[in-house]
Amino acid sequence: MKSSDREFIAESEDILGEAARLLIELQESGFNPDSINALFRAFHTLKGLSGLFGHKPITDFSHALESVLDDVRLGKIHFSDELIGFLFANLDALKKSIAGLKDGQEPDLAGFVEGVEDFRKHSAGGPVAISLKGLIDEAILKVLSEYEEHRLKSNVAEGKGVYILEKKFSIADFDTGLQAASKAIKSVGELLSTLPTSEGMPPDSIGFNLLFASSLPQEELARVLGEPPKELLKPKITEARPKAAQDAQSIKSASTTVRVDIEKLDRILNTIGELTLTKSAVKRVASELRDRFGHSTLVLDVYKISQSLEQRLLELQGQVLEIRMVPIGQIFGRLSQVIKRYSREAGKQIELAMYGEDTELDKYLAEEVIDPLVHIVRNAIDHGLELPEDRVKKGKPPHGTISMKAFQRGNHVVIEVSDDGRGIDFDAVARKAVEKGIIEKGAVLQKRELLELIFAPGFSTKDSVSEVSGRGVGLDIVRDKLSSMGGFSDVDTVFDKGTKFVLTLPITLAIIKALMIRVGTGRMAIPLTSISETHMVENSELKTIEGRKVYNLRKEMLPVTRLSEVFDIPADNSERSYVVIVGFGERRMGLIVDELLGQQEIVIKSLGEYFRGTRGFAGAAEIGRHEVILVVDIESVIEESLIRQKGMLHV
Repeated sequence: MKSSDREFIAESEDILGEAARLLIELQESGFNPDSINALFRAFHTLKGLSGLFGHKPITDFSHALESVLDDVRLGKIHFSDELIGFLFANLDALKKSIAGLKDGQEPDLAGFVEGVEDFRKHSAGGPVAISLKGLIDEAILKVLSEYEEHRLKSNVAEGKGVYILEKKFSIADFDTGLQAASKAIKSVGELLSTLPTSEGMPPDSIGFNLLFASSLPQEELARVLGEPPKELLKPKITEARPKAAQDAQSIKSASTTVRVDIEKLDRILNTIGELTLTKSAVKRVASELRDRFGHSTLVLDVYKISQSLEQRLLELQGQVLEIRMVPIGQIFGRLSQVIKRYSREAGKQIELAMYGEDTELDKYLAEEVIDPLVHIVRNAIDHGLELPEDRVKKGKPPHGTISMKAFQRGNHVVIEVSDDGRGIDFDAVARKAVEKGIIEKGAVLQKRELLELIFAPGFSTKDSVSEVSGRGVGLDIVRDKLSSMGGFSDVDTVFDKGTKFVLTLPITLAIIKALMIRVGTGRMAIPLTSISETHMVENSELKTIEGRKVYNLRKEMLPVTRLSEVFDIPADNSERSYVVIVGFGERRMGLIVDELLGQQEIVIKSLGEYFRGTRGFAGAAEIGRHEVILVVDIESVIEESLIRQKGMLHV
């Protein structure tokens, strides 16, 4: 992908994010001229930006949507739920087309452009039919734009009064004075037009006639604005006096941040990873020199250099990782848009509660976890929460609640998404599992085992596919995604009370500490973020209960499995082994290995396209004298082991 396309994608995503926020605002609060204008400007900016970078299909599409919003501004298309839904659908299409640029795909949007033009034709109405002659001075009407005249007519039709506030400013600082006056007017009504005037102005001064509409009478406006405006038309309706406008703020940006492409930070971390290998090599050389030459001056110098290099690398690594961290509140904000949008489509009343928005997570992981979270949220809206009338029959409030909570636990970030809906029907889960051949008819499974079934590929208890939950598939994509990031997923539910999904992620994937292990003659790495503790055990301490291997861990029968059996490699025949306890909560188990070789910092590298889909390994890492070892994917190993122990058919 070209660097120019990276810049375009980054800028476009910001613009479309703001457009989505404005659409949600319009959906919730109804027609607002300022929001419509801001949305119009967003598409106008995207049109210019895409033209600058040479993406004509996106330019044409943005221009078509801009024209729709211009018609809305001018009253030629009436504001409605249908309009909001139409804009949302096309915004999604724009997002997909821009995302496709990452893979070098120039979008074909001709069909969407035609669809927008058809919508304009079928939705065309007419501007407000009202005459302003005799009501407003002709001299004022002549200088108004088509949009300004339309907004003036709309306000008059609503019975609002029309006023002019005459302001005089010094040329040196008129911008801040005009901004303050405009903000004050917007607190009491709608600013229709800002008309400059030089008539009767002293030297080095400039005047403005601010035309606005308001429901307040002249005397109330005088109190708020600090001076009485000139009344052109009395209001036919009145409203309570609003709060006084706050002081105007400086237009100087308060931000000291700089946008950095995450790929640039990845390259820096890759370099740090290579330097980490160099540091290890220097430490090894220092150790060998000490063994050969003792504590000579040269050996001590090399040792001090290796210590200094290690310290500086740790500082640099920490600083770069800190730059990559973003608050999870950014992700929750996007999810709130999804909830607000789809709740109306599903015909359900939903309240949103968010906790721990300041919890920080690596930018890469934050972006990667969005899709699993969206999938969970959409399933909660469609499958979990009941319709208002059904909730009332059950004695629940008509509105459902979706809660999102994030907090840090050690080197992990835990994200909980819960709802107070109907919960999971275990009988329905069991029936569907038998239909799909996942379990045998008559099999008796515990609650935890039944919950595992909903993560099977293609599993769903719903027969029809809806627009909200979308695909009619199970939650395997959630678990697979979490697994690829070195994380875990868990679920708990109470029938007719609600469901809670718990996602556990490492804070960062860039450079991690790992436990080096030996299984047979092979060495592997297990991320320390997945490990809670380790034990040396005698083989006699490992028991078998109902065909399942377990280890008595402080009076808890913990399921265990031999990694040698998982990966089908020969193991030692010694009487002693080591149990590495991995996972969290209900998804904990012990991995039996032959030897623990100590901790080491590693940089996980992808296995590449050739090994895509290979289960059991999260990637590879280089250690020591350029030796490549495999990194165990704990989540997939746990899942594979649980399936084997339950005696379920493999899916």
